Amino acid sequence: MKILVCISHVPDTTSKINFTNGDTEFDTNGVQYVINPNDEFGLTRAIWFQEQQGATVTVVNVGGPETEPTLRKALAIGANEAIRINATPTDGFFVAKQLAEVIKSGAYDLVIAGKESLDYNGGMVPGMVAGILDYNFLNSCINITVDGTNVKAVREIDGGKESISTSLPLIIGGQKGIVEEKDLRIPNMRGIMTARTKVLNVVEPIDVAINTKAVKFEKPAPKSAVKMIAPDNLDELINLLHNEAKVI
Repeated sequence: MKILVCISHVPDTTSKINFTNGDTEFDTNGVQYVINPNDEFGLTRAIWFQEQQGATVTVVNVGGPETEPTLRKALAIGANEAIRINATPTDGFFVAKQLAEVIKSGAYDLVIAGKESLDYNGGMVPGMVAGILDYNFLNSCINITVDGTNVKAVREIDGGKESISTSLPLIIGGQKGIVEEKDLRIPNMRGIMTARTKVLNVVEPIDVAINTKAVKFEKPAPKSAVKMIAPDNLDELINLLHNEAKVI
């Protein structure tokens, strides 16, 4: 089984976010980047298929040379090879078209992507790729087993879980639950050294029209100062909730 894991290169949640050029561009200075958490869950599941069923695991990313450390980390975790599509990920449709081209040329059986990325939270790329390629698609996946070309999976739905039977080729949008946080792999020294010798292919993007453009970024308004009220001053608490917060 050939597995392709789509990796997003996203800012760590502890990074301080700023914008430049009149709030039209993201300021990358001082920002630490990581593998998108939903993608890392999917990668760990793919490594399980590699160990248990002899699958080959390739990771792919749309981005510039700055994303290669993230791909190398994925290789250190256990992926067999990596592909970097040499383009700026301008919007979801552009990324989906680039990924679809790689999937089509590589004839992958199972494509694992995170259901959404930590930075933009668009949640659109896996479904778009499936639509472009006419592959089976399963979103919010929290469990998956493969027997030959037959697949049994579980996904989260409103109010519960849904068990589904489908077949390869398949694209899934994974999330926490497909593995748990305790199952995530931390690269050891051997993995890091081995990753240096693994193949990282750089491919040029196909021509795709850019359909969206970021006009301006805006930070959320800062929270107002906290007002402390004595625990026995209920009249003041009720007054503030009624006249200031207007919640009663």
